[in-house]
This record gives sequence, structure tokens and C-alpha cells, in this order.
Amino acid sequence: MKSFKKIALAMVAAMTLGTMVTTPASANTMSVVATTWNGTAFAAPATAGTALSTAIVRPVPADNTIDNADVIKLEATVVAGTNVTATSTNATLVSALHSIAAPVGASSGSSSLTVATGTGTTATFYVYTKTTAVGTVVITNGPVTITYFVQGSAGLINNLTVSAPVSGAAGTKQDITVTATDAFGNKVSGKSITATVFAATATLDSATVSTGTTLSDFGVATFKATLPATGTRSLITFAPTTSSDAVSAAVPGLVAPTLSPFSEILVRDLVSELAAEKAAKEKALADKAVVDAALAKANADAVTAKAAADKALADAKVLADAALKAEVDKALAAKLASDAALAAKDAQIAKLTADNAAAIKSLKDAFNKLARQWNAKNPKAKVTLVK
Repeated sequence: MKSFKKIALAMVAAMTLGTMVTTPASANTMSVVATTWNGTAFAAPATAGTALSTAIVRPVPADNTIDNADVIKLEATVVAGTNVTATSTNATLVSALHSIAAPVGASSGSSSLTVATGTGTTATFYVYTKTTAVGTVVITNGPVTITYFVQGSAGLINNLTVSAPVSGAAGTKQDITVTATDAFGNKVSGKSITATVFAATATLDSATVSTGTTLSDFGVATFKATLPATGTRSLITFAPTTSSDAVSAAVPGLVAPTLSPFSEILVRDLVSELAAEKAAKEKALADKAVVDAALAKANADAVTAKAAADKALADAKVLADAALKAEVDKALAAKLASDAALAAKDAQIAKLTADNAAAIKSLKDAFNKLARQWNAKNPKAKVTLVK
């Protein structure tokens, strides 16, 4: 009985293990359908979007709401119970569209979104973009990936920015560029811009110029303004020629529009500036001449003062040397006199010493002579000779 139970348990375990490791052949299959809003329903887009050259184009969300008209709907069909992940570049993913109850705006969403299908087999993603640069959306289910290319189309003109020289010579022609961008900073091409000159402070080659459509001038209109022959400045304002090409009012949450910028160019009178510069140069040269003369005099005075000082120093040295020599000579003479007196005294002492020695010797000799005579006569009472 126990053996039978063991065999039964082993069979159950083997069956369970087989169920765990067996995977349906269809687990890694996925299909994705891309659609866009045609005004009444989501339908196939004008381009496939599966290559860079066929990117699906959608308008940027200029009203700051992500609704049907702004998105590409990507619907993935997969095996039930699997996860589907979408990741994007230059695009944003949301799982639902805007409603009053649940607003979805241009700051909503993320670059990565995962949908768990649960018991279902579909995962839906909505893609929008705020840039005219081409972006990608990669749909991943297990090892299977499908890529779509997306691109935004610029909205209405929201901002005009002007680039103009700070100054220019009177009567010269200057280039002024005006760049048109939408609320997201995308350049808007092919739109007419009108310039208005205040108080005849400049003359325009053309008062109306369209923003460029080529790579070198895309979204930029270049005006050529000739500055007046007289005057101090040129004032020119710019605005969209057609009001419908620009936003009519600020959209909450987006950049406030600036649609009437102006340029102010300082008009330079080069003749007067040259005359002023020449006068300033001449004055500077005259001032320099005065300074040079003063410097030359100061140098000459310094040379004279140095010569006088050198002479005074030389004279003082001559006097000092003469006084020192006189003192030295006097001291030397005194020393010579002292030495002579000392030598005379030494000679006198030597003579006295010699005379004294001779006198003592004479006395000794006379005493010894008498002593010998005494001793000869008195042998028993001899006296000692003096040495």
C-alpha cells in the first residue's frame, strides 16, 4: 500500500512539473495597430510610421489638453496575462485621454509605460509629442519589439523674437531677423510677418517677409532696414501679418505669447564721430606734448641736481681727505718726535749705565788691588776679593 502511494505521488509531481515548464508556442507573439483620429473615429494614419521616412505626424497639444486629435493610438494584441511595455524618445506616453473629470495636459505622462493585460489580450497606449523632431516609440512584449516613428507639427505662432544690431552707421542697411515659434519652442515656417517703422526712422526693403522653410532659415524672417541719414535711433515693431496664424490668447499652463516685439537700433553719425575722435586725438596729443615737456624738464632738473650733488660730494670728500691727511701728518710728526726723544733718553740711559758700570768696575779693580796687597802682607787676615 505504501509503495502504491509513493508511485502515485511521483506521477503527480511529474505531471505538475511538466505543466510548469511547458510554454505555448504563441506566448511571444505580438501585433500592434497604430491609428489616428480622422475627425470622427480612430483610423489608419496617412503614413505607416514604421520607418524614419514614414513617421506619423500629429499636431502638438497647443490647447494644453491631450485629446483624440493630438495622439497616436497604439493597440498591442498579445497573449493573455503578459505585460506590455512602451518606451519613447521625443514623445510622451499616457494611458488615457483628457476629460474634465481627469485632465491630461502637456505636462502629463512619461517616457515609459507598462500595461499588465491580466486576463485580457490587448494593451493600449496613447502617444503625443511637443516637438517637431522625429521621435520613437518601442513596444515590447517579452522578446518581441515593434518600433514606431512619430513627429509633431508646429502649432500657431506663440512667440516672436527679434535679433538686431545694437547700432549702425547712418544710411547703412542692416539685417534684422525675426524668429517665430509655437508655445513649445518649435519654429513655425511659411508664415508672413509684418514690420512697422515708427516715425520714419528707417526704410524697409519689404515690410512683409515670410518665415523660411529651408534648413538654413527655417522659421526665421529676415528684414533689411536702411537707417536714416540723420537721427539718433531706428524703432521697428513686428507682428504676424495674419491674425489666424497666431494664438488669439494665452493658454493656461503654457508659455505666455509675445507677438509684438520691437527692435531699437542706435544710428551712428560716423562723420561727427570721426571729427570728435580726431579732436579728442589732437587734444590727447597736445596734452601728451605738455606732459612730455614737463617730463623732459623734470629729467633735466634731475640731471642738474645730480651733478650738483655729485660735485658737493666730491668737494666734501677732498676737504675730508685733506683734513684727515693733516691729522695723520701731525700724528706722524708727533710720533717721530716722541720716538726721537725716547731714543735720546734711551741713549742717555745707556751712557749712564755704561758709565756707572765702568765706575763700579774701576772701584772693584782698585778694591781688589788693595785687597791683594793686604792679603800679601797679612796672610792670616785676608779679605775676600769683589767679583
